[in-house]
Amino acid sequence: MFIDPLAKLLGDWASELNIYSVTLRIILAFVLAGTIGIERARKRHSAGLRTFILVSLASTMAMIVDIYCQNSGIFKGFVIISAATVIGIAIISSNSLLYSSKNQIKGLTTAVALWSVSFVGLALGAGFYTLGLIGYALVFFCLAILPKTEAYLKNRSNHFEIHLELKNKSDLQDFLATIRKLGLNIDDIEANPAYLNSGLSVYSIAITITKENLRKYKSHAAIIEALSSLDYISYISEIV
Repeated sequence: MFIDPLAKLLGDWASELNIYSVTLRIILAFVLAGTIGIERARKRHSAGLRTFILVSLASTMAMIVDIYCQNSGIFKGFVIISAATVIGIAIISSNSLLYSSKNQIKGLTTAVALWSVSFVGLALGAGFYTLGLIGYALVFFCLAILPKTEAYLKNRSNHFEIHLELKNKSDLQDFLATIRKLGLNIDDIEANPAYLNSGLSVYSIAITITKENLRKYKSHAAIIEALSSLDYISYISEIV
């Protein structure tokens, strides 16, 4: 039988289901989810402090109830409440996704983070303190540390997409000609219907960098900044 190292260090009470172990698991779920929620709230994401805490507490308590029911012979061999909780949180997470007028998906990372925190809560509720803490540390690392690395890699990749707003529809041919002269290849162009009656010609364009000198020395931000100086462009930005 596997015994969690931290539970073993704390004593037999931490592995059993009693008022002390239940309190410890709930408090850990509250604190760990709270720190992740603070990180999301500071960046003004749709799900913040309270949402992450509630998701973690729900998962932790669901697992505790499942264990109690198994020990009592009510749900022998099944984790019904925990499974239902994970499905419910997955639905809530998917509903937090937003689609902007620039064809950008907003809230994907936060939605996945909510789902991940629910599993941290399940681990804590089951008394797997080591797994819960390791999972929490990795989730927090992904959310707080990796964005800078991810942004750097994306900004230096050969492929990127832009949101382009032209003053006139006839300017599209001039833009495409300029793109090709710069050593960029157009992979796909899609007109954005959200701006149909705005007087602007708006497109989502997938681009590949083909020239070696651009790959080495030019980031996406530098390329977009150069393109923004064209007179017929009303607005341009990268779709991330």
